Amino acid sequence: MDLPWTETSRLDRVDHHRKSPGWVAGCWTSDDAKLLKFTDAGEITTNEAGTSLRMSKPFVAYDPERHYLLGLIDGAPVFAVQAVVDGTTRTLRECGSALDETQRDIAATAVALCQWHALDPHCPTCGAETVVGDGGMSRSCRACGRVTLPRTDPAVIVAIRDPDDRLLLASQARWPEDRRSVLAGFVEVGESLEQAVHREMAEEADLTLVDLRYEGSQPWPFPRSLMVAFSARTLSADFSIDGDELVAADWYSRAELRSAIAADDLTLPPTVSIARRLIDSWLADTL
Repeated sequence: MDLPWTETSRLDRVDHHRKSPGWVAGCWTSDDAKLLKFTDAGEITTNEAGTSLRMSKPFVAYDPERHYLLGLIDGAPVFAVQAVVDGTTRTLRECGSALDETQRDIAATAVALCQWHALDPHCPTCGAETVVGDGGMSRSCRACGRVTLPRTDPAVIVAIRDPDDRLLLASQARWPEDRRSVLAGFVEVGESLEQAVHREMAEEADLTLVDLRYEGSQPWPFPRSLMVAFSARTLSADFSIDGDELVAADWYSRAELRSAIAADDLTLPPTVSIARRLIDSWLADTL
């Protein structure tokens, strides 16, 4: 199963134009400009069915501190703003699987960017207030002049198979009891992605991995992660979890997993997630 983040995005982020405030302001008044609204609870405006983003033409005066240019779609500007909204709203987790690839790109960028502005309004060097620049893609300190950019936290997520080609699925303590997924963890400072895979899987399940392969990546703005997916094998089915971060784990054959899903004994991650796409690829024997 192909991952939807491997092709060039239709969302043109226009980095070469963003440093011109006049150019960005002109995009706001463009006849084909669109505005996506975003609530302080992390929800985006959608149609009633949740199958499409609900965007409107900007009708208020442009405010560079609130109106963020996400990019252009076929030349048409798309902005985002955090605001009080009317009508249907959904989280990206709830509607992401129903959106097409372009709308997922728009939604993921909007969620990540708006949350960054909300969480990091002050300078990390001196603590002074910062102002928005580059159409929303930077903040500049009023006092010391430091420029900060949106932060992305890399995390690895791994589909691990044993010698019998069974898949390891586990449950975190904060999840519903029946939920299972592949294992994941954040990359630490000074680590490569591959080093993070080996360390995390050793820490979480006491596993030594072989045949490590890159499978794809996914922006996951909750609040600002980039999930980097791998598959790997282990030469032994023996594992051990600490019972703290992971509270349950098992190897599943394809027949066992399909049976557990059919009986409602087990819940998988949402289809919008790369975790689910790894699992579905393994089920289809295309990993």
